[in-house]
Amino acid sequence: MPLPTDLPVVDHHCHLSPSGEGVGAARRFAAAGGTHLLLATQNYRGTVPRTIEDYRDQFDTTFRLAESIRTETGVEVRCVVAPYPIDLVHVAPLIGLEPALALHREALDLAGRFVREGRAVALGEVGLPHFPVEEPVRHACESALDHAFSVAREADCPAVVHSADLDGEGYRSLAARAQRAGLPSHRVVKHFARTNVPDADRGGVTPSYLARRELVNDVLDQEGPWFFETDFLDDPARPGAVLDLATIPRRASAIAERGLDAIERLWVPFVRSFEMVYGWRPEVPKRGSA
Repeated sequence: MPLPTDLPVVDHHCHLSPSGEGVGAARRFAAAGGTHLLLATQNYRGTVPRTIEDYRDQFDTTFRLAESIRTETGVEVRCVVAPYPIDLVHVAPLIGLEPALALHREALDLAGRFVREGRAVALGEVGLPHFPVEEPVRHACESALDHAFSVAREADCPAVVHSADLDGEGYRSLAARAQRAGLPSHRVVKHFARTNVPDADRGGVTPSYLARRELVNDVLDQEGPWFFETDFLDDPARPGAVLDLATIPRRASAIAERGLDAIERLWVPFVRSFEMVYGWRPEVPKRGSA
């Protein structure tokens, strides 16, 4: 059974690069049936940003790439921008911990401004290191995350979180941190979620599940909000990592073959969750007859 013509097929989190496949990867996504991408910024130069102008150039590169994808492929792209949380860890030895934290906060403020201007739809990735760091660095990273949640509250947008995989306790801790900053917990999106944690144990935090086949099947009946993502890296040294960009449209097509009840479940990650978390409904280009 084909997908309905009014159902978008959305990859909630991917990275593309002018030095990787870039627009070509988006063409493959579209050819497989994908309609919408949320494009997360990344460090395109291979060196950690050390000034606010470095971050401005990085975000502008993301915006330009998104526009090229829209123009050349017809895929709708929404941008997600923020200083990568690990930047703080890597730049601190170069310029000092306090200046590094000040730079990180300034870059978060810049990202929030771009959201308010309509150039981005969320802050991301923000979060905490997924590896051990010294205690002062850990405290600085926690301070940066608190600031990120405050900026997201002020910009009225979600915050897409990078962290180690979370259990129920980890989700609830993240929700409590967001609530202290005044950010509703459902607007905290745990990117790269690899474990099916029940709705009641997540403290209201929204998971963005890695679209591996077994996990897709495991979470498909959840009420939501939740999303699917590939976290495609567009790294020539790691082709197809983390998942290929065509994965989600292929998963959606396979699910559609199960019948109308299965298709109905796809409205949760592709439409309803965006309405609940982002406050907008993906607009769907026509794909032909149903």
